Amino acid sequence: MKGSLLDLFSRIAEAGHALVSAGAGRKNLGDSCAALLSGRGEATGLALARDILGRYAALDQAGKRAFFAEAAQSFGVDEGALKSAINAWRAAGGGDPRAIHLASEPRSRELIRRLNRAPGGTRALVAMRADLLRAASEDAALQALDMDFRHLLASWFNRGFLELRRIDWSSPAAVLEKIIAYEAVHAIDGWDDLRQRVAAPDRRLYAFFHPALVDDPLIFVEVALTDAVPAAIGPILAGERAALSPGLASVAAFYSISNCQAGLQGISFGNFLIKQVVEELQGELKGLKTFATLSPLPGLRRWAVAECGRGQAGMLTAPQRTALQALEAAGAAAADGAAAEILPEVAARYLIQAKTPRRASPLPLDPVARFHLGNGARLEWINAAADRSARGLENAWGVMVNYLYDLDAIERNHEAFANTGEVIVSARVRRLLKAH
Repeated sequence: MKGSLLDLFSRIAEAGHALVSAGAGRKNLGDSCAALLSGRGEATGLALARDILGRYAALDQAGKRAFFAEAAQSFGVDEGALKSAINAWRAAGGGDPRAIHLASEPRSRELIRRLNRAPGGTRALVAMRADLLRAASEDAALQALDMDFRHLLASWFNRGFLELRRIDWSSPAAVLEKIIAYEAVHAIDGWDDLRQRVAAPDRRLYAFFHPALVDDPLIFVEVALTDAVPAAIGPILAGERAALSPGLASVAAFYSISNCQAGLQGISFGNFLIKQVVEELQGELKGLKTFATLSPLPGLRRWAVAECGRGQAGMLTAPQRTALQALEAAGAAAADGAAAEILPEVAARYLIQAKTPRRASPLPLDPVARFHLGNGARLEWINAAADRSARGLENAWGVMVNYLYDLDAIERNHEAFANTGEVIVSARVRRLLKAH
């Protein structure tokens, strides 16, 4: 049925192609977008939308930025229509303000909607937003246009449209190849490594999919079934290891979460993913009692080095600064010996005290912490020398964190973090703040 409907849309677009092909070549993309907004015919609209998306995709980076600038300038709010709606509302003595709301919507949103009707339109718009995010990072005038994309994509990719799938060795090769390509936390070293992660009896991998992107995952999580909360990533990723019988597992450890679509940045799926995966695992394995993570600290080392430079004005104590400066001066990347004691203390300050600037309610500076704490997890423990990969050492001297998902406290923790930014912390992590 899905394929038949897509075929129908494609035939309608083909029927309208002849109606727009002669004029499209003479118009720039801005003129074509204006024509798309003013048109009413279904066939010509689909064909014109497909033509616009195809011509956009062929542009170089400068051409794409010029297109965004024109769209932002030319397809904003129709101020005349808005004033008329406000005057009509006032003349009627108030009442239902929805006409004002409709008139206040920028025309760029309707343009995005009409482009989405083209065959493959949703996929093309997700790719277009990835380009827009790069352009908007250098041109603040494009941020309003990105708000329009984000508003619509949040609706089109809401939880009701997402499908959770378990990925295993029998999944289509095209999906497995994308898992290798999209893994963003712990790189997958070829097919043998992937097989360990999806086919071993004590490993699971789940992903969210959307019908418009078919076999292209939006986000996926990798899970290790263990008998204890893990303190290091090496044993989880080891190729030669004794697999644990799933029935003996008491812990489900989420050790990697990867967002796959750059154009969906800011559209949150992770909270739904973790909660649904917990439900799936509970239904399959009754012996699971603990749900935790083994998570990276991508900004710890950069932050700590900067704090050392601030001296007494910074958040670190004198012994902590001395130990870190010695570690850096020696060129030692991993935390061993005395540094293994200091780094959890430093990481605790980073996770609990370092906040995002310029916010009414400051949040933790660390993006992974914001994600898990926002989902209702608790900062449970900090592990030194947990990730000896080049990336783990460069980002955090090998330090990793356990967040605990206590099913009885998730909602309460989430509310505390969402309302006040409170970081829910275990007692033993809290004690690290008092050291030195």
